[in-house]
Amino acid sequence: MMRPMRSYKVLAGLLLVAVAVAATVGARVCAKSAPPSPSPAAFRLKVVRVHPHDPRAFTQGLLYIDGWLYESTGLFGRSSIRRVDLASGQVDAEAKLPSELFGEGLARVGQRLFQLTWKNQKVLVWDLSTLTKQAEFSYEGEGWGLCFDGRHLVMSDGSERLTWRNSTTFAKEGGIDVRLHGKPLGNLNELECIGTVVYANVWQDNHIARIDAATGTVTAWIDASGLLNPSESAQADVLNGIAELPNTGHLLVTGKLWPHLYEVEVVPSTQTEAR
Repeated sequence: MMRPMRSYKVLAGLLLVAVAVAATVGARVCAKSAPPSPSPAAFRLKVVRVHPHDPRAFTQGLLYIDGWLYESTGLFGRSSIRRVDLASGQVDAEAKLPSELFGEGLARVGQRLFQLTWKNQKVLVWDLSTLTKQAEFSYEGEGWGLCFDGRHLVMSDGSERLTWRNSTTFAKEGGIDVRLHGKPLGNLNELECIGTVVYANVWQDNHIARIDAATGTVTAWIDASGLLNPSESAQADVLNGIAELPNTGHLLVTGKLWPHLYEVEVVPSTQTEAR
């Protein structure tokens, strides 16, 4: 009676080994067949025109609407929302934020402007024409960048996450993680929604990421370095601020405490690799 039992155990052991080998081989085949993460296209900025910009403005959000530049500025005690003449850089209208609020990203929904705050967990809603406050909503976490894709408000919080929010109530409605070369791309800052893509400043990096809003994949890595000369750079902070200039194919870009605002084209880079 013992001999058949030992034979059974031997066969069972061989079967387990075969299953393990097959699983290992299968895993290797799957790993080899997984497609590599696509490299984003490499682009750079070509300056078309230079406009004046208030060097005291700590730019956090930027929009171009009906001939006017709308800007959210930051820093405690200096935060504001303002309407600016693009050609002269002069402030046409401005509303100051309470000193305990630090202004951040800015987006337009119809005749309202949504302005984030950094760590205050508040979004302020302003009337587009009068810059008078209409409402206020709360959210968890930090507020960095904001744009409107025609359906949702798209919000960044300094991580790799983009969160979709209701354009009336600001409630969460999903989101997506952003990937560059298959890896999380954090420090997403000021945003601009254009069609099916989101352009994002990356904090403390002189690149702008063009993101496929459906997948979170960075499809273009745009070099925005060299806009300021060395003496200007010494007085300025980081690149931040992207606005579409409608019907031109151009963008407006600037930075925190920058003396200029640049009208640019996004053109292919001479580099063979994006990064």
